Amino acid sequence: MHTAVRTSLPETELAGRAHFAPHARVAREERQEERRARTTSLPLSIRALRKSFGDNEVLRGIDLHIPAGQFVAIVGKSGCGKSTLLRLLAGLDKIDAGSIGFGQDIQPEDIRVMFQEPRLLPWARVLGNVEVGLGRDRASGDAHARAEKALSEVGLADKRDQWPSVLSGGQKQRVALARALVSRPRVLALDEPLGALDALTRISMQRLLERVWRDQGFTAILVTHDVAEAVALADRVLVIEDGRIAHDVTVNAARPRQRGSAELAGLEGSILSHLLSADDRT
Repeated sequence: MHTAVRTSLPETELAGRAHFAPHARVAREERQEERRARTTSLPLSIRALRKSFGDNEVLRGIDLHIPAGQFVAIVGKSGCGKSTLLRLLAGLDKIDAGSIGFGQDIQPEDIRVMFQEPRLLPWARVLGNVEVGLGRDRASGDAHARAEKALSEVGLADKRDQWPSVLSGGQKQRVALARALVSRPRVLALDEPLGALDALTRISMQRLLERVWRDQGFTAILVTHDVAEAVALADRVLVIEDGRIAHDVTVNAARPRQRGSAELAGLEGSILSHLLSADDRT
């Protein structure tokens, strides 16, 4: 069965500011020890997944297995169901039929979501926004240290006391990434997180995403309209068409990848050809 999870959105994490009682502190430490004992990433198994909105059937029986630690990109035309699939994986929408399994019981902090908009709290400084991602561990004694470490991982340690309003678009997205990473998720779902950035900032963020994924080892699932971005980052690119997986492409290029290389350009061209031929068939 699919287990609901909590996202990295600030509005889901505002509770629990009171000091922990001693027994709660012990329980929290036990949770952290259990978490350290678990493997870093999670596999995903999807069987006969269906989702409709009214009379519009968006997903029409998706079958998919994603090994633990794999970086998967999902591409397709607008309205093909790729973002719906991501929301179902993250537990943000209810499944109509089928199942999503992770191989074991999961905790709320095991899966995090990063959206196109950073969704930072304007009344909290950068460090406070990152701490929101700790959820129920936000009141722990090491919350500041964990948030500062996450900021360092995305290159924003010097911005810890800034207000979100003074940050650039790329910096805001890096704060959002730090917020998603601070709880050390086992699955990170990314819904067009770089779509609003300028070209150079987007490339920089792509490299940052690849680095933190390689460092932390989580399973990554990226929805993007940018096929070049998909082949630059992913181990595997899925093309969604009419609510089904129409193309499953393995990207074997060595890392770090050379953007613009003949190998990546060939893969990009193959995927684009499939997408364009789908337009011709409609």
